[in-house]
Amino acid sequence: MSTPMDSDVLNYRGLLFAYGSNNTPFLSSIAGKSKRSRAWTIPISNNYTPGGGAQTVVSEDTAKSDAVATTVELAQTVNVCQIQWRHVESTFRKESVSGQYSGVNADGFGESLTNIAFQKKVNLIALAKDLEFSMLQGAYVAEGTSATATSMRGFKNAISTNTVAAGSKQLEKTMIEELVREMVASGAPFMDPVVICGAFQIQRLSDIYGYAPMDRNMGGVYIKDFMVPGAGGSGILTAMYSPQMPVDQIYIAERAVCAPVFCPVPPSTEGIQIGQRMDAGVASGLDVGYYVKGQTAAVAAGFLYMQPSFDYGPEMYHGSITGLAYTA
Repeated sequence: MSTPMDSDVLNYRGLLFAYGSNNTPFLSSIAGKSKRSRAWTIPISNNYTPGGGAQTVVSEDTAKSDAVATTVELAQTVNVCQIQWRHVESTFRKESVSGQYSGVNADGFGESLTNIAFQKKVNLIALAKDLEFSMLQGAYVAEGTSATATSMRGFKNAISTNTVAAGSKQLEKTMIEELVREMVASGAPFMDPVVICGAFQIQRLSDIYGYAPMDRNMGGVYIKDFMVPGAGGSGILTAMYSPQMPVDQIYIAERAVCAPVFCPVPPSTEGIQIGQRMDAGVASGLDVGYYVKGQTAAVAAGFLYMQPSFDYGPEMYHGSITGLAYTA
């Protein structure tokens, strides 16, 4: 709400449950590698094209003469931090009336949370969900003026070297194998690969690679690991469901080169560090801070604030299948 929550909005008894998709599995899987940067625009990788192999030989006479040097040019890829914040408010009266409830009020069921604590919790979950969405689907907006809302580049707009166009067809085994071959040709290391899918595509993946042994008590399959020859030494890929994925795409992401990046925010009375600090030389600060607003009215108010980005490493280490059908 844009106005403070007041005492007319009563609390309820019982446990808290959320509608909708709040999972952030990709962010959770790389959070321990979090980095910090004092620069708003961060370097991701330096790229060059070495060219293909060939039997390049010369004669002795040619070797005696001067020759034209072979030079390779570098190109830098960068990403940018973005500002994410969520404001929370509750009136003093609302915080005070902890004994008034709406709905059914049976003994043994406590109130959910104080209103301000509840608002902090759900808005922090929303920040994490928005960050995962940005990592997977974010569109890049570079630094400009103070009026520019910079935004990070996610896989959807980063992956360009290795991509397979499905042409509105259902996901097929041959598409996955083709993408793996492209990634191998581009030098993808397949150290910690993960196949990120939405709900429909991970069901298709289980249909393609699943084999259900005869069982009297359980049917169906849910594939978590599957083998594709060429995908590194073991050929094993791990499937991951994320509700923040585009419905018509899947990504094969190399998690070994991925990390959240935070431009640290000033210390506050309440703050959260998402992952372990990898660069201890950076001045202290927080990944996410909660800041109390100055008291000018009878309102408990503050805001959650963070400045994240995404280091996805060399984009040719990742791959995508796009334009997939997403209905049966």
